[in-house]
Amino acid sequence: MSSNAHQNTEGFFGHPKGLSTLFFTEMWERMSYYGMRALLVMFMTASLQREGLAFTAAAAAAIYGLYTGAVYFLGLPGGWIADRLLGGQRTVWYGGIIIMCGHIVLAIPSESTFFVGLILVATGTGLLKPNISALVGHLYQPDDVRRDSGYALYYMGINIGSFIGYMVVGTLGEKVGWHWGFGAAAVGMAIGLIQYRKTIGNLGDASLEPEHPMSAAGAKKAWSVIWAVVATAVAITGLTMAGVITINPVAMAEYVAYAFTAIFLLYFGYIYFGGGLSEAEKKSMWALFLVCVASACFWSGFEQAGSSLTLFTQDFTDRMIGSFEVPVSWFQNINPLTIIILSPFFAALWINLGKRMISPSYTLKCAVGLMIMATGFIVMFFAAQQAAAGLKVAPYWLVATYFLHTVGELCLSPVALSAVSKLSPRRFAGQMMGVFVLTYSIGNVIAGLLAGNFDPENVSTLPNLYLQIAIFSIGIGAVIALISLKSKSWEARSEGTQAGVKGASGSAA
Repeated sequence: MSSNAHQNTEGFFGHPKGLSTLFFTEMWERMSYYGMRALLVMFMTASLQREGLAFTAAAAAAIYGLYTGAVYFLGLPGGWIADRLLGGQRTVWYGGIIIMCGHIVLAIPSESTFFVGLILVATGTGLLKPNISALVGHLYQPDDVRRDSGYALYYMGINIGSFIGYMVVGTLGEKVGWHWGFGAAAVGMAIGLIQYRKTIGNLGDASLEPEHPMSAAGAKKAWSVIWAVVATAVAITGLTMAGVITINPVAMAEYVAYAFTAIFLLYFGYIYFGGGLSEAEKKSMWALFLVCVASACFWSGFEQAGSSLTLFTQDFTDRMIGSFEVPVSWFQNINPLTIIILSPFFAALWINLGKRMISPSYTLKCAVGLMIMATGFIVMFFAAQQAAAGLKVAPYWLVATYFLHTVGELCLSPVALSAVSKLSPRRFAGQMMGVFVLTYSIGNVIAGLLAGNFDPENVSTLPNLYLQIAIFSIGIGAVIALISLKSKSWEARSEGTQAGVKGASGSAA
């Protein structure tokens, strides 16, 4: 287990110096990811004359869901590799290199290499994303009151990166050429890697070595399996590119959604039942399960931003300001801009509530975030009715939707990351972050399937689509909010201070 002595030195807005290293690394990685994501569905649905792939909206949305789902699904083996083989610091480094290579491949103007680039970006993100988030938690002692505030600052870095990505990658892709945008994403990731390598000393020994290392013989077998999986993936990709294997993306997305859900339940159950957990740790795991349910439902709605909402913006929104047509990707900047503005207020909110002995549970915060996000789709229900009537929709409908989604995200996402870091058994920290990130996968694949119902030739179906998302999300959020009345006592457990925490939990009950 790594020590916190070095990295607890204050040096970044009252937080450990290592937070600045992770802040800027994640900022540039998210610049590359979100910038490319903003172009993905538009590039796939663009006509051949516009140098796109001319896919149908249903196929493009399914591929988008599969790609973004795979990005997060691969966080599960990525967390395991860090915990058992490489340690978090090295896993983040290698993941960033693979991401950069994937964006370089996407920048090549060739349809045959498009899916290779997506696979590389997804693989690299699976190595980097869960472990850089877990590293943030390792900078703090379990009872450090700065933890939630630190994750809020870290989350601000994510959104500064996405803002840069939408402006630079999105604008270049829409106005100059799709592959110029993809190339800019590669440059962004390269900057992040350089920064990470130059300031890695700030992390001290936080996750420098695996938290739960394997024996030499076990590690050798594990690497053999990993390379066999890589070879199999390469072979399947090659056969698909050669036309030997044909894949229906919509049908595949449906099967993958079921598979991801089953894997989540099995892996969560494996750690719960087979991890040798104490009773206090098991109670914390139940609270974490509710956070995971809220997260999966949240992202199935929120991730419409890159699919159905992007197509809605492109096809049915009035984007003209005088003679200037606002790029579609700029609308998605409402999200990071609002987060950058509001993040300090939310960070201060949780701290001030704690000082007043008012501390909402993680599950209640997540439930509220889910329901606020759902109200954004009530707004889109009315906007879609206007589009169905043959009108160009005013941009303020989308502005309101993205604003509500952002407020919901601030209530849920950084809080959920903090919950995973605090409630997970320490020896399974990387794996549990991977399990949690799997909820992003489930949400993203479902989002792609839902967005597949977006038919530019049959706009009348849109209002019902958005209304169904709103009703479902509000219902799930309400149920979790009710259960949170009990789950707050489950959360009153902290690594290394269980005796004191048990007393606090008893008094709260």
